[in-house]
Amino acid sequence: MTRIRLVQDELRPPGPPSRRHLLSIADLDRDDVERLLGTAQSFAASLERHVKKLPTLKGHLVVNLFYESSTRTSSSFELAAKRLSADTLTVRAAGSSVDKGESLKDTALTLGAYDPDVIVIRHPHVGAPQLVARVTAAHVVNAGDGTHQHPTQALLDLYTLRQELGRLEGLHVAIVGDVLHSRVARSLVEAFRLVGIRCTLVGPPTLLPRELPAETTTDIDAIRDADVVYVLRMQSERMQPGSCYVPSLREYSARWGITPERLRPGQKVMHPGPMNRGVEIDPRVADSADSLVTTEVRSGLVVRMAVLYDVLTGGPVGVRALAAAEVA
Repeated sequence: MTRIRLVQDELRPPGPPSRRHLLSIADLDRDDVERLLGTAQSFAASLERHVKKLPTLKGHLVVNLFYESSTRTSSSFELAAKRLSADTLTVRAAGSSVDKGESLKDTALTLGAYDPDVIVIRHPHVGAPQLVARVTAAHVVNAGDGTHQHPTQALLDLYTLRQELGRLEGLHVAIVGDVLHSRVARSLVEAFRLVGIRCTLVGPPTLLPRELPAETTTDIDAIRDADVVYVLRMQSERMQPGSCYVPSLREYSARWGITPERLRPGQKVMHPGPMNRGVEIDPRVADSADSLVTTEVRSGLVVRMAVLYDVLTGGPVGVRALAAAEVA
């Protein structure tokens, strides 16, 4: 009978750490990425146990502060904290004092009075995580700010790519869709540059920003050269009222929607969710054996466990003990 043995002393975070945040992929270098992915893999091994909860962050408080709707990111951060035995508090803008006009600063100061160790924030305005980091003593993790950054999504996608394809260096990923309004795309382009992934942005000319350091094309046939096709939805909630980026969703789907006919056999497909089936992605692709969408969700849990652990401890001290096994 094989069981996992947790080495308690190695898992216990060391004394008071310096304040570390994850606000942007720009906060990381390649060594940071490698460390986080390695920590995530160790946590993934630990979750194969019958009892999945670890004592790693016992006694710490993680606050999830979400000003935008979320299923995957919110639930995975909450579950990640609980898997590490942290206390959690989830605050959503709807139904809170935000409805009464309270500013982000005052909300942050209120939550800061509870002495949280980590605040995970999603907000529609660029720079909101930086504000929370300035006015509280907590470690801050950006769960998405406007069209700016979504660093943990990029990290979980790197983890998924490595687990599925066995490498990162030299891969070619085509990102297709509404790149202009996508914080995921911006984080991915930065992350891909760090680890040596070639990136091609594909979509309507009105939705391809010029400032991103990546190849761009409006030709959907270009996706056939990629190892992986990464699909983005049309983010209508971030578009100015009355703006017209494409003639219609029907035309967008006809010209840039990902269908089985546009893919090579065995070509992998990713999507950060939520998916709009029949618009940017054909249901046959979304449900195919080559779709990595649910794999990304599973990756999100262990990667966000790694991020919470990393910002609190300054690095994976003794994390290999998570996967240490002995034969009983």
